[in-house]
Amino acid sequence: MKKHFFWIVLTFFFMNVQAQKFDQLAQTPPMGWNSWNKFGCDVSEALIMEIADEMVRSGMKDAGYEYVVIDDCWQIGRDEDGEIIIDKERFPNGIKYLADYLHSKGLKLGIYSCAGKYTCAGRPGSRGYEFQDARTYARWGIDYLKYDWCYTTNEDAQSASSSIEHAISSYTTMSDALYAAGRPVVFSICEWGFQKPWKWAGEVGHLWRTYHDIKDRWAAVLEILDKQKGLEKYAGPGHWNDPDMLEVGNGGMTTEEYKAHFSLWCMLAAPLMAGNDIRDMSPEIKEILTNKELISINQDSLGSQGFCFLSSGDYEIWIKKLKNNERAICLFNRGEEIKNVRVDFENLLKVNSTYWKMEPHKLEDYIVRDLWEHKDLSVETNVKYIEIPPHSVKVFRYIHK
Repeated sequence: MKKHFFWIVLTFFFMNVQAQKFDQLAQTPPMGWNSWNKFGCDVSEALIMEIADEMVRSGMKDAGYEYVVIDDCWQIGRDEDGEIIIDKERFPNGIKYLADYLHSKGLKLGIYSCAGKYTCAGRPGSRGYEFQDARTYARWGIDYLKYDWCYTTNEDAQSASSSIEHAISSYTTMSDALYAAGRPVVFSICEWGFQKPWKWAGEVGHLWRTYHDIKDRWAAVLEILDKQKGLEKYAGPGHWNDPDMLEVGNGGMTTEEYKAHFSLWCMLAAPLMAGNDIRDMSPEIKEILTNKELISINQDSLGSQGFCFLSSGDYEIWIKKLKNNERAICLFNRGEEIKNVRVDFENLLKVNSTYWKMEPHKLEDYIVRDLWEHKDLSVETNVKYIEIPPHSVKVFRYIHK
């Protein structure tokens, strides 16, 4: 009875979250690059400018990547007036200079702070300085804020309900501060999914982390992927589940694993924030990150997050609805052996959210496109056998004729 009452109270609390955010931003999942996965605290003005140049030169900007986000360690203290102090050795011309440079390239600048007293790397956070920091970001020309959750423990957050209230209050304060500052900023909530942000963060920010930090390991991708199942109903234009940044190209996985990682994030309508050194990409990694046919799945304006339709041992089928009654399917081999799977393309076209709720589509009205081979699939019959290598995917799109 107590547990039931607790969730009634929380549901009422979620329904009454009040915050202001810029509603017209992030109508599709944000795309960009973030410094943390590759560089950690080794960030600088020179690095960010070189990354911006390479985003344009490499074709990543043309593929849809637009935000360049400086993660932790750009800040070193506060002055006597409470103003945040930039590390001038690493950023000698200041953050506004970088913002102006990126804007001249047709890109946007993101920055990082934390809801606690300190950031995760021990630099000054924004707790108690939210409105001051938001005004500073607006003056600099910031377009995106990643807002972390380190050093947020306080005496009143001893129960589950008070912890959630503390999280909502902290993020709502910064959301309101950004709105009051007047410059449209995409607000990325990074509290790691502890307080079920998918239940409340849609009114506060534009995206929210759903689980722990990603690592450049296959097992980490699988662990995060499994935590996304069932969250699809919470995502849509302007409010996205965030399974964390991409590790594509950082060296800890194979090319096939990176293709699977990227494909699944596209199916999830996840923000696509690259995290590799794009100044030194192999052709294979560049091909993954700039696959416009996969990116079009991610950026589809319907804003539907893909769902896991079938999970059978190491084999899964993910389905993502697209505008104009189109859809994408991802056949995923999680395991260590090659799989030769039977695929009924007619049935997969008709599936809604469960096998038993079918839609009246006809396979003959569609072209089935292989999004990695970049060619149409021959489907004279409804059923085909598809071979999928270990740790790999096959991704198809149904396109209206």
